[in-house]
Amino acid sequence: MTKKFDLLVDSCCDLPFDYLESNDVQVVSMVINLNHKEYVDDLGKTFDYNWFMEQLKLEEMPSTSQINIGTYSEVFKQYVGSEKPLLYLAFSSELSGSQRNAFSALRLLEEDHESVNVSIVDSKAASLGEGLLIKDIINQRNAGKSLEEVLEWLEENISKVHSWVTVNDLNHLERGGRISKTSAAIGSLVKIKPIIHVDATGKLVNVGKTRGRNKSLEKIVSETKRTILNSEEQNLLVAYAGDLEAAEHVKELIQEMIPVKSVELLPMGPTIASHTGYGAIAIFSYGVAR
Repeated sequence: MTKKFDLLVDSCCDLPFDYLESNDVQVVSMVINLNHKEYVDDLGKTFDYNWFMEQLKLEEMPSTSQINIGTYSEVFKQYVGSEKPLLYLAFSSELSGSQRNAFSALRLLEEDHESVNVSIVDSKAASLGEGLLIKDIINQRNAGKSLEEVLEWLEENISKVHSWVTVNDLNHLERGGRISKTSAAIGSLVKIKPIIHVDATGKLVNVGKTRGRNKSLEKIVSETKRTILNSEEQNLLVAYAGDLEAAEHVKELIQEMIPVKSVELLPMGPTIASHTGYGAIAIFSYGVAR
């Protein structure tokens, strides 16, 4: 079946490259900066994920670079005068300037061309929250849905994506300005673990804290249970930054507490993990509107 539209994602979606390639999804990549070198986050195509996790365990502090206008232009110019449209589902605009660059690239092309058949949608999500939406878009496209039908579905469902996150390393949150140096130092001493949610605008918000790792993992499961709808129909996604054992524990807790169709564990990509640190765990589901 001929697909009715093309699909573009960024590497913040944390879905495996092989999965996206096999489903004919294009990817634009963020760049990781570590020890004065640049590494392309290509979702595991060439990026050495295990090496990167070891760097995080050694308390290295990578930074990330947003996707530039030129990268977007190279993709979008293929849709000048094209009959087949392109849908770009973007990383939350509240967490990166990449989406602004995408719109700038599109406007520049529209100044010189009568038609550029590109639609940009803010996922208002990160990591596998974005990935959750992309998986459903792929299924709908494979079922023959049109771009207009998918855009309508996105409008109804983006606000229903829930992301419950806990981190094991407060230093990355401190560096990102989300907590103070004093809070990070004291919190680390007494093993405080923050509970983070992505709000309706796509921002990361600290919504609680627990004492100890196990309690933080239990908390994100209980919050998922509290906010999920129609759980029996859902395939939940869990992202983990290096700590597979903790992710497997979370999967067991979900299966004990929430009746779901399936739980899939996937590595948290290096772009997102650069800001969460080693050991971050996040659960993604559909639920009540944020």
